[in-house]
Amino acid sequence: MTAPLTPPPPPHEHSSQGPWQPPAAGPAAPGAGHAEHAGGGWYGQDGPGMRTEVREAGVVAVAVALGGVLLGLLWWWLAPHVPLVGDVTGGNWVVYLKDTEGEQAIGVDGTFVLLALGFGLVSALVVFLLRRRGGVPLVVGLAVGGLLGSLLAWRVGVWLGPAQDVIAHAREVGKGVTFSAPLELGAKGALLAWPLAALVVHLGLTALFGPRDPEPEFADGPYGAPPPAK
Repeated sequence: MTAPLTPPPPPHEHSSQGPWQPPAAGPAAPGAGHAEHAGGGWYGQDGPGMRTEVREAGVVAVAVALGGVLLGLLWWWLAPHVPLVGDVTGGNWVVYLKDTEGEQAIGVDGTFVLLALGFGLVSALVVFLLRRRGGVPLVVGLAVGGLLGSLLAWRVGVWLGPAQDVIAHAREVGKGVTFSAPLELGAKGALLAWPLAALVVHLGLTALFGPRDPEPEFADGPYGAPPPAK
């Protein structure tokens, strides 16, 4: 009498599927496949590359600086005139202030500062509306453009204002005749009003209304998956 044959062991579950293979990777993280290689570096879809930001900053600087022409025109038009009077003493022409207690000279600087502050506010608002994401190059371009615009406005106002040679002007109008002094900035610090106002306003708008980074999500399960239900 023969002993019963021992049944063969059951095949492994993966034997019918060929050699064992590692499990397929889970779904890719959002935005993982949207990176682009540009200029030797990888840039995600969250923002442009550095070259693009620098190019935009250059355009902003030029556009803001050109606004200095309008600022110069307004300064020349709205600034008060400083009255001068020419006289002849010992055969030589001398020029002096007609109103020694007048505040017209202070008003010239004040007018420039007020106009520059307004231009800084408007330029920062326009740049923010056009490019909400901001960035260091954009802020630098805004500040540089404001400074160049102030310098351009200063030179335009001086060029449009009365003649710089007050002695020749006094001789031209005659002795004792009142004429206007050249348009000048007594305090050169007024040139910083535009860039400083633009920086403060733009940073404030970005902090209040700029885009926010999404908060990271935390999960307890492996590979970021939610834990299994018990």
